Amino acid sequence: MSHTLDLLVYPNCQLLDASGPWQVFASANELAGKAFYQLRLLAESPGPVTTNSGMTLQATHALATTPPGDTLLVAGGSGVHDLEAKTIEAIAQRAATTPRVGAICSGAFALACAGLLDGRRATTHWRHAEALALQFPKVQVEPDALYLESGGIYTSAGVTAGIDLALSLLAKDHGLVLAGEVARELVMFLHRPGSQAQFSEGLKAQMTRQGRLRRLVDRVTAEPLADWRIDTMAETMAVTPRHLARLFRQELAMTPGAFLTRLRLEAARRLLLESDTSTALIAEHCRLGGGEQMRRLFQRHFGLPPSLYRARFGPGVTP
Repeated sequence: MSHTLDLLVYPNCQLLDASGPWQVFASANELAGKAFYQLRLLAESPGPVTTNSGMTLQATHALATTPPGDTLLVAGGSGVHDLEAKTIEAIAQRAATTPRVGAICSGAFALACAGLLDGRRATTHWRHAEALALQFPKVQVEPDALYLESGGIYTSAGVTAGIDLALSLLAKDHGLVLAGEVARELVMFLHRPGSQAQFSEGLKAQMTRQGRLRRLVDRVTAEPLADWRIDTMAETMAVTPRHLARLFRQELAMTPGAFLTRLRLEAARRLLLESDTSTALIAEHCRLGGGEQMRRLFQRHFGLPPSLYRARFGPGVTP
């Protein structure tokens, strides 16, 4: 059964926001040997559309006059803020008769302008999350998520997260086996959980390097499996544990213990992907307590238990 999937582009859209998800569905057709997806590139009118990288896409269908398909995805990019009122209205009208609607990156602004995100959870590129929340207070913006589904509307963070969203939709349509084949063809994991943070904890921390925590964060991030404790971290900064906790709340919005645990969970995640070491040994090596404690922490942070994470993404996985 063919599924008609429309991707909306416009001048100064982000090239990868369009080409990344498109390739997921095109590769699904190729690998399956069937036209599971009829792909249509929409714009205000058929013809060339210049992206913000300078490369040109060739739209094949007009947004307002093409009959609705099964899925509508809106690409992101700086040009989303220049969309005319008639384009926003056309998106709203099309969404009303399209079973599945989503946006890549800042394409969320187009959906929000069309009123499609009111009362729903949504995400976008971390750089634009605050602006989305301020401009559209009825939208519950979750800036850390890779992608979200809320009330049948899908949103994703920037660039590669659009590929994660597309893989998720493919898995819903045709199962994890085909989605896994596509992910491997594109040389990427199948697929990052939507609730996974857009940044690693180390990268998040590096964004605060102008604060007083700079040297400590650098040291802990470089050696997360060293014998760090709250008192040794405080001693490194020559402050009391209470003052250290205050600085972490101010600059990272978390406790020192939570920061250390998240770094160690990332180390455990890498070992699950790169080795066949048992969960119990990984928990011990990464200073995460026993296997059961690590399982609970891993489930809470990554959205699935270590065993399932390894089964999906680990060494020797074949679709």
